[in-house]
Amino acid sequence: HPRKTKPIVWCAAIICMIISILIIFSGIATLIVFLAVQPRNPAFDAASASLGAITFNPPQSINGDVTIVANISNPNKKLSVRFEYLFVELYFSENLAASQLLQPFSQKPGESRLVTIHLLSSLMYPPPSVAMELQQQEQRNRVAFTVRGTFKVKVKMGSIRYSYWLHGECQLEMTSPPNGVLITRSCRTKR
Repeated sequence: HPRKTKPIVWCAAIICMIISILIIFSGIATLIVFLAVQPRNPAFDAASASLGAITFNPPQSINGDVTIVANISNPNKKLSVRFEYLFVELYFSENLAASQLLQPFSQKPGESRLVTIHLLSSLMYPPPSVAMELQQQEQRNRVAFTVRGTFKVKVKMGSIRYSYWLHGECQLEMTSPPNGVLITRSCRTKR
């Protein structure tokens, strides 16, 4: 005789079927919302920059003064974002020169904000080869820096909220101080 299925097995099978159906419907709903909203990452770009000073102090310490006007934009048409943590670092030849923590702010859909970031490098002690490279770049009137930003972004869509980390990087090339201006830039933003 075939065995009779126990009621507990039927209950477990029905519960599994209901959970499977809920997962499928929530996946379809998520796909529909994603296609309707088309979320995009905010962008970090250097609109302008100036190099106020570079001073070389023995033994091999360097001081610098760089001001960057960053354009932080929300390209989404239906999502508001909040930047809860904004940390910007200035590097010369992969050596940290300066850093700054910025105030949190929110952006509505399609909004952009220009943020002035003043980075002062004080008593940076790079390897001698890096200090020599910086002196040579200054003499050639083309000084290259890297600016890296780390941001914690919170997205709000109705009652749904989620957050993620965003990383921006800009390669900047400027003329020599005291009136150094931005010549070229290359920026990218990624998760």
